Amino acid sequence: MNLRQLRYVVATADHGTMTSAAQALYVAQPALSRAVRELERELGVELFARSGRGVVLTADGEQVVRHARVALSAVEAIEGLSAGGTGGRGADLRIATTLSLEPELTGRLIPRFARDQPAVRVRVVRCPGAGHAAAALRQGRADLALTDLPVPGDLVAHPLDQREVVLVSPPGLKLREPVPTSALNGMRLILPGRGTAPRAEIDMMLERVGASPVAAVESEERGTWLGCVRAGMGSLLWYRNQLDDTDGLTVRSFMPPLTRLVGIVHAHRQLPPAARDFLAFAKEGPRSVHHP
Repeated sequence: MNLRQLRYVVATADHGTMTSAAQALYVAQPALSRAVRELERELGVELFARSGRGVVLTADGEQVVRHARVALSAVEAIEGLSAGGTGGRGADLRIATTLSLEPELTGRLIPRFARDQPAVRVRVVRCPGAGHAAAALRQGRADLALTDLPVPGDLVAHPLDQREVVLVSPPGLKLREPVPTSALNGMRLILPGRGTAPRAEIDMMLERVGASPVAAVESEERGTWLGCVRAGMGSLLWYRNQLDDTDGLTVRSFMPPLTRLVGIVHAHRQLPPAARDFLAFAKEGPRSVHHP
């Protein structure tokens, strides 16, 4: 039995379905279901019974959830004892991040945090992808990670920003609206230059939906992208809240929606004061995450 399992059981009881509980905790639903089943096997009791499309607590489940709430409250109180002691002063803080999110971490978050906590020494652990960032947390090589959500169930996620990805096209391009993600297959796209952080983001999105477009233009100059679309050279896949001037162009959403959720992640263990300070700072800051 571990705290992660108790958190998942309580969340499932509160939300009525494992899918809703997983969404509330920003973890993958199969990981949550697996953890609950493992706890049931360990205890030798059934915690939930099916009810329509959701689940309800059994008599044993009600007792487990009641004790779990007490245990989790006690853990939070114990962890809180270290929160205000040193305030992170003079401490070391290791933050893992992916290639595409490193500019956000080093260009905006860390400089702002350093103004409030100048004595904290922040070290960035650079990771090729989200899986490597998760490994750095599990192995104790990082205290926190700025990465994409959801994450595996053995990690704790704190969402910071959700970005909608849209398709910007020349007005004459005939497409269903909203655009099915399958329409990206073979589509001519204006893409960021290879090896850049924006290109890593786009490649990750395309891989996630299994799409294989055609690279009509590859450019590191972000200011030229919409001009290429206006010239009819191709369409652009980018974030709605980062588009400046789309006059004369067609902006379409995707179905299912194509979004990217970014957050701060850490392992299920007590955080050092500096990490707690950084997490609180990041969660209280501006909700929109933009590139510098």
